[in-house]
Amino acid sequence: MTVDRDLSSQDAVDVAPLLLGALLRHGDTVLRISEVEAYQAGDDPGSHAFRRRTPRNAIMFGPPGHLYAYFSYGMHVCAYIVCSPEGEASAVLLRGGEIVAGHSEARARRGASIPERDLARGPARLTRALGIGLHQDGADLTVDPFELTLPTEPVPALTGPRTGVGGLGGGVEFPWRFWIPGDRTVSVYRRHPRAG
Repeated sequence: MTVDRDLSSQDAVDVAPLLLGALLRHGDTVLRISEVEAYQAGDDPGSHAFRRRTPRNAIMFGPPGHLYAYFSYGMHVCAYIVCSPEGEASAVLLRGGEIVAGHSEARARRGASIPERDLARGPARLTRALGIGLHQDGADLTVDPFELTLPTEPVPALTGPRTGVGGLGGGVEFPWRFWIPGDRTVSVYRRHPRAG
């Protein structure tokens, strides 16, 4: 079924596992989501919205079902799906997936020699394969050229600490990374050196 506002208005930790196996379309390219991470405001020190609202993270506080795109390490665009009611910062990072349609477009963006499993394996590769840019920060995922369709049945999931997150937010207290077990497009877990 196509995602609606009722689903995305729930908390990111509840929404995240439901996105596994979902299909995200951007134009002619379609991704099957295999790995995600949940982030919240308030008590989540790993979140961009942990301290306060800023111009950079404002979309996280906006209406659910929109795209939060940000520039990571001055090099890569990463993308989240905004969750929770408007005013509460909660979002799900898209960490990995498999391109299931629009292979030629994805390869043109990523390179002809990239192995199939690596086309969208990792958050920066995922956005590049889908052709998502920083200018799409705030885009409505229910409006063309985007479409997000959930699987008809829940997909089995594993959960653990978020990858590459420093401090307490990357520790076992926040097992908010969800992935499809055995899926070849799931990225390798990397514990941040300063994780608690």
